[in-house]
Amino acid sequence: MRILLVEDDARVAGAMASALSRRGYDVERAATAAAALAAAPCDLVLLDLTLPDGDGVEVCRALRQRSAQLGIIAVTARGEERDRVLGLRMGADDYVVKPFSMAELEARIVAVLRRARAGAPRPEIIEVGPIWIDVAARLVTVGGQPVTLTRKEFDILVSVARQPGSVVPHERIVLDVWPTTGAARHTVEVHVGSLRGKLGDPDLVQTVRGIGYRLRAE
Repeated sequence: MRILLVEDDARVAGAMASALSRRGYDVERAATAAAALAAAPCDLVLLDLTLPDGDGVEVCRALRQRSAQLGIIAVTARGEERDRVLGLRMGADDYVVKPFSMAELEARIVAVLRRARAGAPRPEIIEVGPIWIDVAARLVTVGGQPVTLTRKEFDILVSVARQPGSVVPHERIVLDVWPTTGAARHTVEVHVGSLRGKLGDPDLVQTVRGIGYRLRAE
């Protein structure tokens, strides 16, 4: 398996390349964003997000646009939730925060390559206006800012976001969010009210009286 290691710190890159080579990987190094984008095709990219000539997030976006099957793992000291969400949003398959052990890194490499070999579909991502949702990871951002939702709030948001601009009936939301227990209309209203507050714009989730809710499509 061929790995492109994008890391501008020569000491760190040398240590990682040596460790990966001992584990049987064919490693090519790149120290800049330009070199990363000019590199030959590979199976997986280990991508530092802080590069001397550009933002690694933009490199990630460009690489993902070239190939949906390429494995990309962001390897960076930028460990804030906002940075992790942004990296995943731009197309990374995984995110490793420095410092890390080679055992952890290799486990993540194996997992990403396994998914790529199996042709597994990429995670479901929903984008509607300022809202971005990673369904599997249960991550939400609004205008690029992470938003923390409860389980029910998240499930309601996904239910309406899968049909942006269309009215989702109350009964459909109940089936999506409370499939086994059901829920009274007032219960749904309370959770929607809380969701609106956290999204920061009450008009994003609109009430269609007597029918259900609609996520505003822009």
